[in-house]
Amino acid sequence: MLRKRVVTALCGIPLLIVAIWFDGPWPWFTILAAVWGLLAVLEFYKMVGVVKFIPLTCFGMVWTLLFILHPHYDYELTVPLLLTSGIALSLILLLFSLQKEGAVTNWAWIMVGILYVGWLLSYLVTLRLDAGRDWLYLALFATFGSDTAAYFLGKAFGKHKLAPLISPGKTWEGAVAGLFGAVIISLLFTLDTPLQLPLSYWQAILLGVLISIFGQIGDLVESLLKRNSGVKESGNLMPGHGGLLDRMDSVVFAGIVVYLYYIFMVV
Repeated sequence: MLRKRVVTALCGIPLLIVAIWFDGPWPWFTILAAVWGLLAVLEFYKMVGVVKFIPLTCFGMVWTLLFILHPHYDYELTVPLLLTSGIALSLILLLFSLQKEGAVTNWAWIMVGILYVGWLLSYLVTLRLDAGRDWLYLALFATFGSDTAAYFLGKAFGKHKLAPLISPGKTWEGAVAGLFGAVIISLLFTLDTPLQLPLSYWQAILLGVLISIFGQIGDLVESLLKRNSGVKESGNLMPGHGGLLDRMDSVVFAGIVVYLYYIFMVV
């Protein structure tokens, strides 16, 4: 398991770095986020048991894609129109569904998938477009640092359960280790390198703590969804890591934190 986890990371991280780094006529990170989001929302629909309702599932995937792409067409009414049309059109589509039993529940899960995957993932795209690659690198790699520290140190020293009814494997020791992991990575962005950000040491520490806290909350949210769906992993597309949904749970929450920090404290 550990070997698969490391090999997958070594293959995936360089691809992520390259996709974020290069600008140009092709928005490579947006393309990566779009493909990731479509596969992740499909995992979500399989997990909650609505994937067999093909028209609704296809609608959910299309609107997920539209949300991910909307930062490139960020007009004042873009999000309200996407939300309004998503709710109205999906309800109209529901009327033509052959299966009426549980139809409203299935519709609710379709909308949750659109918002959870599409809308939250769009914050990473917005962060890349508005703030630039360095802020996105901070959001992603501080999250990775938090996850890695929490995983390894939690396994080695964890004794006190963090949320036993949601994710029995997580411990308070691992959570604290995750805080330190994120802070260390965040502090690296204060150094005189091409990735240096306008952060003081204390700002970097605060941002690292927030990234870790909200990233771990995002992880617990997805664990709760999996537990309620009776599955251990959302998928198996990433050996050693589970599914794509498993890898974006903490990242999207961290991305929102960094984006809001950038908007209110930097711009």
